[in-house]
Parts: sequence; C-alpha cells; structure tokens
Amino acid sequence: MRLIMFDMDGTLIDSGLAITNTINYVRVNLGFEKLEKDYILEKVNDPAINSAEFFYGTKEFTPQQTKLFEEYYNIHCLTDLAVYDGISKLIDDLSKDFTLAVATNANSDYAHKMLNHVGLGHHFKTILGYDSVKNPKPHPEMVNKILDIHNISSQNAQLIGDSHKDIMAATRAGVDSVLVNWGFSNHEKNAIETVKELEKKIFDKFN
Repeated sequence: MRLIMFDMDGTLIDSGLAITNTINYVRVNLGFEKLEKDYILEKVNDPAINSAEFFYGTKEFTPQQTKLFEEYYNIHCLTDLAVYDGISKLIDDLSKDFTLAVATNANSDYAHKMLNHVGLGHHFKTILGYDSVKNPKPHPEMVNKILDIHNISSQNAQLIGDSHKDIMAATRAGVDSVLVNWGFSNHEKNAIETVKELEKKIFDKFN
C-alpha cells in the first residue's frame, strides 16, 4: 500500500479569491480595513503567525469570527474556483496506483463540497479538515490520522503541499514531503514549479 496526501487550497485548487474575500468580510464586520489578496494569502500560510491575532486581533478565533467566516464562505467558496493546470490528469493517473487522501486546514465539509465541485472528490479515499482533529497542520495529528485510517506506514507515504505548514506536519510524522510553488506562497528555495516535476518526485520516491 502506498499513500499520497495532498493539501487542498493552493495545491490542488486555486481558492485564493474566496479565502481573501471571506477574511476581508470578517475584517470589515469587525471594523478593520480590507487587506490585499497576495498579502492575505502569504500570511495565511505562514506557520509563524497566529492567524486569529494577525487578521482579527484576538488570541483565538471567537464564535463571532467563526460565524461570520462560515456564513460568507459557505455561499462563496465555489466562486472562481479552479483546478491548477495538470492536476486533474495527475490525480486521475495516480489514483490507479496509489491511495489518495487530502489533509487540509479548511473545514472538511467545505473541502468535500469544493473538491466535488471541480470533479476531484471521488479520487480521495479520505478527506480530513481542521475539524477532523484537535490540532491542525503544522501539527502532525492529521497526517498520522490518515496513516492510521489506511494502515499505511510513514515510509510508504508522501505529502504534497504549498505551505511550510504542510512540510512541518509531514516531517513531524516521519513522512516524505514535496513543497510546490504554484500556490499561495512564493518560496525562494526547496520548492518545485510544475506538475511535471511533482510527478517525477512522486515516482522517484516510490520506484
């Protein structure tokens, strides 16, 4: 058994507009100014940042913030949603030889909804979100839970993501990882630029 885990936002699908607009919707309702899209997406992926504090000025997400976020995101999460070029074919090809899963810091219900909308959902045996665990990425709990669900050793698994949160979660779980550079971050080193490179990385590990 061989397992490949994917992050969702910024790795499989470009959901940057929905994320940006939702965060700004919450900010405006809390009395803050809107932020630029690229700035928001850069900071969302930064493992050194407390997102609640950075975006909304509180140590933890409050019930009001969560309600505002979810009421907007639930309506708009499919707006301008797109699969990155080459990903659909890659996932289709990999599904013939690998068990595929998604480990995302998005809500798992939204993840199912979004992946089904773009025609990818049926390829993934397991889709876990932040609500599926006590500790989201960069904590390894989500990665370990997927390994346990499928009874696959860390040596026979790989995680693909566009954020250092993904890489940290994989490393802490003893899982090989690949950092991609077509998502929400602009990595200066140790990241691949194309889906073709990703395919090579995957098959280099497992062949």
